[in-house]
Amino acid sequence: MIMENKQDPQKTGRQGETTRHQQTPKSQTVIPMVVEQSGMEERAFDIYSRLLQENIVFLGSAIDDKVADTVVAQLLFLEAENPEKDIQLYINSPGGSVYAGMAIYDTMQQIRPDVVTICYGIAASMGAFLLAGGSPRKRMALPSSRIMIHQPLGGAQGQAVDIEIQAKEILYIKDQINNILAYHTGQPLDKIAEDTERDFFMSAKEAANYGLIDQVITQPNIPLVDIPATALT
Repeated sequence: MIMENKQDPQKTGRQGETTRHQQTPKSQTVIPMVVEQSGMEERAFDIYSRLLQENIVFLGSAIDDKVADTVVAQLLFLEAENPEKDIQLYINSPGGSVYAGMAIYDTMQQIRPDVVTICYGIAASMGAFLLAGGSPRKRMALPSSRIMIHQPLGGAQGQAVDIEIQAKEILYIKDQINNILAYHTGQPLDKIAEDTERDFFMSAKEAANYGLIDQVITQPNIPLVDIPATALT
């Protein structure tokens, strides 16, 4: 997670009567369209807007102010539509701006619907923070997901007093994030502080044991096929 509102280049790293349009991921791939028929009318939606109608929100990019504004707006809209229906937040994010991520987190805590967080791909830095901030017993990850926590990244330049101010802010944010992670995971604050000193990667199962998520999503009826070692050479 980074202090300034810029994507970290070192990280890898998204109708009824009311029309719901969700921000689609910025990429060169073609966004699938869904066509719905109602009587004599035909309407086409991009797949993400259609899923928004089912209370599904995607966070599939680095987190900056624009992404945060879009996610927050969707959460508030879905709350206004039905305050009793769970919202599913799918996360595949390398992290990003601390302040933008905290804006999403605060909104998740304030709205009335439960927020089900689901990691697919990776939830790193602020992505992992938001994953852990889902409603109790409703935080999940797919089996091959990776989760990573660490301390905020930042830098300062200028006069000594300016560097001191920025250093105090980074330490404040670090302490705030560690306390929130300790609350959501049940881990001692000292352990959170130690583990976040460096990049701390976890599998989905390890994240569940750690308390960042509540369960790993599995499909028990998928047959497991043993591949002979010779087939891999």
